[in-house]
Amino acid sequence: MFIKTLHQLRNVLKRTTKILLALVVLLIIARLLLPYFVLRYVNKTLADMGGYTGHVEDIDIQLIRGAYQIDDLRVRKINGNIKEPFIFIPKTDLSVEWKSLFRGRLVSEVECYNPELNFAFSDNEASNQTGAEVDWTAFLKKLLPISINRFAIIDGTINLASLITQPRADLSLKKFQGEIRNIRNVEDKDKKLPSPVVASGDVPGYGGSMAFSANMNLLKVVPDFDYNLRFSDLQLVKINPLAREYANLDFEQGTMSVYSEMAMLDSKLNGYLKPLTKGMKIFKLNEHEGRSAGKFFTELVAQAGIAVLKNQKHDQVATRIPLNGTIEEIKTAIWPTIFGVLRNAYIEAFKGEFDNNITLQDAVKSFKDDYKAKRTERKAEKKEKREERKAERRKKREARKREKAN
Repeated sequence: MFIKTLHQLRNVLKRTTKILLALVVLLIIARLLLPYFVLRYVNKTLADMGGYTGHVEDIDIQLIRGAYQIDDLRVRKINGNIKEPFIFIPKTDLSVEWKSLFRGRLVSEVECYNPELNFAFSDNEASNQTGAEVDWTAFLKKLLPISINRFAIIDGTINLASLITQPRADLSLKKFQGEIRNIRNVEDKDKKLPSPVVASGDVPGYGGSMAFSANMNLLKVVPDFDYNLRFSDLQLVKINPLAREYANLDFEQGTMSVYSEMAMLDSKLNGYLKPLTKGMKIFKLNEHEGRSAGKFFTELVAQAGIAVLKNQKHDQVATRIPLNGTIEEIKTAIWPTIFGVLRNAYIEAFKGEFDNNITLQDAVKSFKDDYKAKRTERKAEKKEKREERKAERRKKREARKREKAN
């Protein structure tokens, strides 16, 4: 009986071993064939994106990580005059976010390495390349059906070419680093702005740098946000082509930094821009080449204006420009801006830092102010209509009196 049992056990082990070996072979075959099928699916998905088309060179599947890598992703505009692709990403890593999985949420994260984005703005549709006409989130969902909770850009390049302005007002960001976390609100569910965003980069064309930080609610069609944006140490001589064209002057030296805070709630926004120049010089007495008499006097007057409006101690001209309104129409206040220049020059110099006085409540406040303004306007309209009705009744009474008198 014991020998028979051993014989049966050996047969079970043999069958189990064969089944396991077969599963291993199937997994190996699947592992070898899966990248081919995924590559075909991805390229089929990217082939037709309306006015754009995309292609991927290779895909690497990493089953243990629950991830796959896309190599050499290119997206270009169909029937466009721009040679550069709209998007080029040498390596994209799409994977399951394990720390969120441990919280019971199946979400993913995407990391793009050395991406290049080429935007072009033009009145000519063939030369305009912004990607605004494509729903990119829909294609991301097709490429990675699991909701994205973290998106990161590592060492990227963003080129913005303006083909509208003459001379060109191009802007490039190099060494761009950016990250958006908690997109699907896996953490901090009670926060109004649960998704932190950070970005930074160099602005080589203007000799400065950019830094951006924000908290956002990305689950809304029009996201709510509260951001800080800074451009530091931009070289004024780098904008001379624009200064010559639009102001008939050019800069000899100086730097400019721009600080901005903005809060937006339900498409209503409130914030400011604070430009601050250091060591700005326009007029140069012994400059003769290419300077007309009109330009000479323009630069002389501009330099005199700088001398009057400059904070002498800090050698800076600055102001604070309030911004409010909606995403369709942003308004600026002229008198506070002018007062800001005078305040910087004669009362207290603006500091090269954020004021830290704009919050989401300011956007709410602008809502309340707008509501109060509309309520006042409605009251005025009602009062005007009452006066019109009273005037109409007086006319009728006077007409009846005249009829009786006759």
